[in-house]
Amino acid sequence: MKGWWGRVLRVDLSRGEVKIHELDKDVLLKFMGGRGLAAWFLWNELRAGVDPLSPENKLVLAVGPLTGLPGPSTGKMVIAAKSPLTGGYGDGNIGSWAAVNLKRAGFDAVIIEGRAKRPSYLYIEDDKAYILSAEGLWGKTTFEAERILKEAHGKDCGILTIGPAGENKVLYATIISQEGRSGGRPGMGAVMGSKNLKAIVVKGTKEVSVADKDKVLKIAAEALKSIRESRGYSFWVRQGTMATIEWAQTAAVLPTYNFREGTFDMYRLIDGYSMEAAKVLQRSCPGCIMPCGNVVMDSEGKYSELDYENVAMLGSNMGLGHLGKVAVLNRLADELGLDTISLGNCLGFLIEASEKRLISEKIEWGEFKELRELVVDTAYRRGLGNLLAEGVKRMAHKIGGGSERWAMHVKGLEISAYDCHGAPAMALAYGTSAIGAHHKDAWVISWEVKVDRFGYGREKVAKVIELQRIRGGVFECLVACRLPWVELGLELRYYVELLRAITGYSYTLDDLYKLGDRVYTLIRAFWVREYASSWSIEMDIPPARWFEEPLSRGPIKGAKLDRDKYLEMLRTYYSLRGWDERGIPRVSTLEELGLKEVAAELSRFVELKP
Repeated sequence: MKGWWGRVLRVDLSRGEVKIHELDKDVLLKFMGGRGLAAWFLWNELRAGVDPLSPENKLVLAVGPLTGLPGPSTGKMVIAAKSPLTGGYGDGNIGSWAAVNLKRAGFDAVIIEGRAKRPSYLYIEDDKAYILSAEGLWGKTTFEAERILKEAHGKDCGILTIGPAGENKVLYATIISQEGRSGGRPGMGAVMGSKNLKAIVVKGTKEVSVADKDKVLKIAAEALKSIRESRGYSFWVRQGTMATIEWAQTAAVLPTYNFREGTFDMYRLIDGYSMEAAKVLQRSCPGCIMPCGNVVMDSEGKYSELDYENVAMLGSNMGLGHLGKVAVLNRLADELGLDTISLGNCLGFLIEASEKRLISEKIEWGEFKELRELVVDTAYRRGLGNLLAEGVKRMAHKIGGGSERWAMHVKGLEISAYDCHGAPAMALAYGTSAIGAHHKDAWVISWEVKVDRFGYGREKVAKVIELQRIRGGVFECLVACRLPWVELGLELRYYVELLRAITGYSYTLDDLYKLGDRVYTLIRAFWVREYASSWSIEMDIPPARWFEEPLSRGPIKGAKLDRDKYLEMLRTYYSLRGWDERGIPRVSTLEELGLKEVAAELSRFVELKP
């Protein structure tokens, strides 16, 4: 096949075995790569109810037909497993040289199961793979471990590592690469840690076969030219995602004081212009010409790579209005292997619990010294850090006092950095995201603010699904970064044309939309299978705070969501998806999407509607 290798590397850490398996052509055509492949493997190879931190869980690394080939921002892979944080499907998209090297090593995916008897790391070089001792690396930060591994294996390899947070199974531990690239919010780092797997090192030198090399190069050059000539390119290079701080403040969606408010008095001290003044470096994923990794010198004199999500969650959401100090917390999270979004959410929740005297410890909004200590304690599960390491859903269950009403999560995954008191469509996007409350699948809020701020109509529901098809489906399966399309308006036709030139198959955009629907519905089936006995529409409803506590300040003061209207949106969403009134895929929908075998399996756990 062109663009794919048709091969999977299987690693059994318990037995110390490494094998290469052929991958069926029909599976690749049906699920493409990245998230599609990962979801297919996890659906077929995990039994329902498996403990996410047991040897039986599987960690999947999957690239796609675009990965590592010429094109707009194609240095990406998806890392997936059953999530220890949510108990459902979990994945993350990470850009790094590990993705490019994995593609060049000759694999479409790596599947890792079991648990090594001692700390280990996986070394892949072209067609060979080895399980090596990581006892000298265990306990090291992600930055330290990567530097040591580069000295051992060369600077041209790609490296994925976990830090102490993953080793100690913090439920939102992530996987880190290149001192700032992070992936796997729903605890992929904890899954690695549970397997005694400290790192994955990949070196690939093989050339990927494509159907029409000249055409690939021509389309790629045209796409990159379009990016450079776009109206917003120069400003993007200056601020990247950090420009969103000012936009979110103006739109009153900047998470502030644990999502109580949508505006922050000190936003100017953490915005894109503050970042520009402090910027010392810029980083990007391999082959990317629109770098989003803006590196500043933090208050402790060390490099910290910033973007909007981590600054909002570790800044305004905790009442901390000092970019240098926010950068310290961000850099510590990357070194320790903590997801910055969940971390900022958990810390904001803890501060509010202290404010409401639900815990005895006194923690103030914006108190940097205390927050810094708590970040480190979380990674090592010390004191209050052991509570923080569990995520806000479990924290609220343990603390009680009605705190579950302002525990900001959906399905156990903490909400990322957009307040939705006045954004019903974005609330729906969080409610129906494939992994829990994440913006990745449908960042609908910028469109919503422009078009119809407070409406609950069918058009909004259709827009959420459209974006889920494109962002959560097409880009996650190809695998390529969505930012050239989102931020600079790169036409989707470039991706379709690249896919045709790479694979030789005459794909259309409609084919890719159907792929997105297929993968999204398969992931929904995974969730339903895991939660069969307790599944209900409540799984797709965001936190009570947005319905019950109106904003007390800002340009949309008094705004809050209407629960009845939200539920009507959700029912419309189910209908347009071809799911029943419980949010469970219908048999007819599964069959139409080529998932007949999924219907047969899922019907063992819940009654399916026709």
